[in-house]
Amino acid sequence: MTLSKFPTRFLALALLAAGCASGPHAAPAPAAPVIRHSPGAAPAARFAGPKARREDRVEVLHGVPVADPYRWLEDPDSQETTAWVAAENKITNAYLDKIPARAEVKKRLTELWDYAKFGIPEKHGGRYFFTANDGLRNQAPVYVLDSLGGEPRELLDPNGLSADGTVALRDSTASRDGKLWAYGLSAAGSDWETWKVRDVVSGRDLSDRLDWVKFSGAAWTADSAGFYYCRFDEPKAGTELEDTNYFHKVYYHRIGTPQSADRLAFDRPDQKDLGFSPGVTDDGRYLVISVTRGTEVKNGLYYQDLSVPGSPVVRLLDTFDAQYDFLGNDGPIFWLATTLDAPRARVIAIDIRHPERENWRELIPEQADTLQAAHTVGNYFVGTYLHDAASRIEVFDSSGKPVRTVALPGLATVSGFDGEAGDPETFYALTSYNRPATIYRYDLATGESTVFRQPNLAFDPEQYETRQVFFRSKDGTKVPMFLSGKKGWSERGKLPVLLYGYGGFNIPVTPSFSVRNLVWMERGGLLAVASLRGGGEYGEAWHLAGSKLKKQNVFDDFIGAAEYLIREGITTTSQLAINGRSNGGLLVGAALTQRPDLFGAALPGVGVLDMLRFHKFTIGWGWISDYGSPDDPEEWKALYAYSPYHNTKSGTAYPPTLITTADHDDRGVPAHSFKFAAALQHAQGGPAPILIRIETKAGHGGGKPTTKQIEEATDELAFTIQALGLSGSGR
Repeated sequence: MTLSKFPTRFLALALLAAGCASGPHAAPAPAAPVIRHSPGAAPAARFAGPKARREDRVEVLHGVPVADPYRWLEDPDSQETTAWVAAENKITNAYLDKIPARAEVKKRLTELWDYAKFGIPEKHGGRYFFTANDGLRNQAPVYVLDSLGGEPRELLDPNGLSADGTVALRDSTASRDGKLWAYGLSAAGSDWETWKVRDVVSGRDLSDRLDWVKFSGAAWTADSAGFYYCRFDEPKAGTELEDTNYFHKVYYHRIGTPQSADRLAFDRPDQKDLGFSPGVTDDGRYLVISVTRGTEVKNGLYYQDLSVPGSPVVRLLDTFDAQYDFLGNDGPIFWLATTLDAPRARVIAIDIRHPERENWRELIPEQADTLQAAHTVGNYFVGTYLHDAASRIEVFDSSGKPVRTVALPGLATVSGFDGEAGDPETFYALTSYNRPATIYRYDLATGESTVFRQPNLAFDPEQYETRQVFFRSKDGTKVPMFLSGKKGWSERGKLPVLLYGYGGFNIPVTPSFSVRNLVWMERGGLLAVASLRGGGEYGEAWHLAGSKLKKQNVFDDFIGAAEYLIREGITTTSQLAINGRSNGGLLVGAALTQRPDLFGAALPGVGVLDMLRFHKFTIGWGWISDYGSPDDPEEWKALYAYSPYHNTKSGTAYPPTLITTADHDDRGVPAHSFKFAAALQHAQGGPAPILIRIETKAGHGGGKPTTKQIEEATDELAFTIQALGLSGSGR
């Protein structure tokens, strides 16, 4: 069906899986790594970087005077900020240009990125829609199959929409009859989207155009005459990338009419911070609206009977006491996955004619593993469970009775299993740290998985292995961590390690493929990925243990992972680099300022780094549910205690640090990284470089063209190699 299939946290920070975006190929690895650590490689002289102007700005917050000397950097378009950005980029580029390994790293990344990448097909009206990038195209074209065994034909090539590949396809879905295709485009990485409609047979766009769409898909009605979508009011000119976004609204667009004629289907003018995700049931009878408040995992669920003209929107679930995800229906019987009385989630049935809680029925009970996603397709429920942060797939019949377990090859991540009530098949993707995604067709009746599309690899995945270890955090909590590298890495003594983490918003970090990480492993490095509290690996209790007043647990877990790697003789401080993006950028910033002595290098990407003002920009207010509110005295105290920007200490010897951000990031606005970079450069008491890399015409990460992904991965790897004093290619 056309609804998203598990909690729609419409404002959630994007998870950019371990490292940079994906892509493989590598030559078979030698028996032992060539990479070496040279302790004396770093220059002793103090690195000469730019110095930003410091303002004498102090605010009294909750009775505490707080300095904010770089507030002026919050204005991205001021002449002074523009000059500062240019100066920073000049120094950063000059430093990176001199790294001997940089050219070799870029060449290898480009070679390995050049492989076919496929998306999971969606089936509508007997047609199959999927993305496919044959190698190094900046954006993946969309193809359609009129039958499963037919020849694919190109429906849209986003690469022709801009010379530099910065116009990206962000979302799309076909009409129920498969004749029309609605799609949303964004420019330069912004979350703002423009939606259009294309005729599937002719490949030509219709006149339809929808602007100021954000955090929305398209939910087609059963007659394929139109779809529901969400938008905000048009922002003031010049403020599109900074102003806060409030008052999300649901509209209905009828094909062939202008956006000005769209009907307002639902809004909540009394609640500015609510977000909506509409969908239409497979039988076409009900509009179902998931109602969210920021990134809070607890949500409401409303519905409207579309068979009765003018029927009201019914607030079926409106207490925000748990997570409720609509899966499907059998007439008035609604199936939902919920965390109510089940922090690891279960599946229930609600008869909307008798919606009282005493009438609810449990179909699939809570299990020991976390139910990460649930889907209804054919006459089955398909549950994606997490067992110690790796996927496990279970199939149930329509009554909730177990049918079978889908066999998976080791530690992997599986996604997909979408479809509609009458479908005999569904599709899923499977990936791991040493294998890019293979797309499978799954026969619901027989349980057979067959390959739909598979990349041809120029490297041998069997030359790499992943192990899972567990360590104890500061408070004794047992935390899992994946360790991936060349086979036999555990017998090779101390190795350079790239440690990645996220730890937030109930988002689990599971095995995934990245070309950047493959090159790191190919050169003899070890990839470590810690499944920290705050994520969704072990259900809601695990998430809450790393949020708001307990956010410090996330940083303690990450520091504990680093200490474990050193204590076990896997690496040393001088060989250990830390990396994270978005909420993971906050993680790296906090770990760096709390334990600068523990790491050999730090790479915080597109981070949330000023924890006292994050809620004042674009969608930042939506993160209060996870971080807490700077307006609440107790939560402010916790935020102030770890806010990276406010916890730099003058005279401290910080390790080499490369901060990355983008000038069009309207989610984790670049002011966070700007201010943190200026503060860290001012505080630096050691010789190591503190650099910031500011990408142009790019955003938080979604839709980033391949060329920019390769360039960023090149600079991150080259910087890490230089910072850790490494040499040799590993091949």
